[in-house]
Amino acid sequence: MLDEWFNKKSDEISYVCFQDDKLSAFLFLKVEDENENYADVNPIFSKRKRLKIGTFKVTGNGYKIGERFLKIIFDNAFKQKVDEIYVTIFDERPEQKRLIALLEEWGFKYHGTKASQNGLESVYIKEFDRENLTKQENPKLNYPFLPRDTDVFIVPIYPEYHTELFPDSILKTESPKDFVENEPHRNALSKVYISRSQEKNLKTGDLIVFYRTGMPGNAIHTGVVTTVGVVESVIADIPDEATFIALCRKRSVFTDDELKKHWNYNPYNKPLDKIIRPFIVNFIYSYSFPKRPNLKWLNENGIIPDIKDMPRGFRKTDRESLNKIIKYSQQ
Repeated sequence: MLDEWFNKKSDEISYVCFQDDKLSAFLFLKVEDENENYADVNPIFSKRKRLKIGTFKVTGNGYKIGERFLKIIFDNAFKQKVDEIYVTIFDERPEQKRLIALLEEWGFKYHGTKASQNGLESVYIKEFDRENLTKQENPKLNYPFLPRDTDVFIVPIYPEYHTELFPDSILKTESPKDFVENEPHRNALSKVYISRSQEKNLKTGDLIVFYRTGMPGNAIHTGVVTTVGVVESVIADIPDEATFIALCRKRSVFTDDELKKHWNYNPYNKPLDKIIRPFIVNFIYSYSFPKRPNLKWLNENGIIPDIKDMPRGFRKTDRESLNKIIKYSQQ
């Protein structure tokens, strides 16, 4: 039976994840056109091009694989130019309820039921219409579309942390073999950026453009803009070290010991009550630029007009600069 099932799916889009040589997650997708028969769905679907999540199974392993698979789903929806994404699912078991909660968190809504051989399945849908989605205040409900009327900030990220946090933004000079292990911060869509920037006035929906700093002596060619994120929230008044660690765990690149060092960083031996504590920006990883403009290009196009005055924290830029980067990256 299992071989027969796999043979049926052999021509469809499938993704798998192995952990310790065991299959821990499986995702199967199917594109359906406007003429698909939905007589078994109640209320019946209108004629639209859809992406069906045929199978979405993830073991509870704590590696955020579910979010990683959601990114794959949304990327396929973009590529296939669908109008809607849907999934049918039984909702009796705990793992199915967890999956439904994850889908709802990212904008899926209950539609109705679908009759199957094993009974009624629940149907959940997500509109894939930019005009409607970008009106939502919650970035997760907007996802994967970028808000239009929010501020834009550029922020540096060091090479040793860049690809750990953004594996999809890996550079050609880096080896994918160094990033094959499952790590929560790599797979999560919701991530954490730790900062002591003087600029703290970010708000929900603002966009963050990440600049991967370049090699010393050749930054003008090796420093590149790679990634865009959307701000979920900013947490500036953190009461203590334990709270700081708990807020960052599993969504930042740092271990608990490294987080302790960040919290207690005191280069000038100030009194403890005078230390500038870090703050947290919770953001959603949205997009990796396919072609990355380097510092030379950013300078020539007025985005970083003075290479001797590089952003050390969050620095506000404008939509025109972001649009220039996006246009260049798609050439």
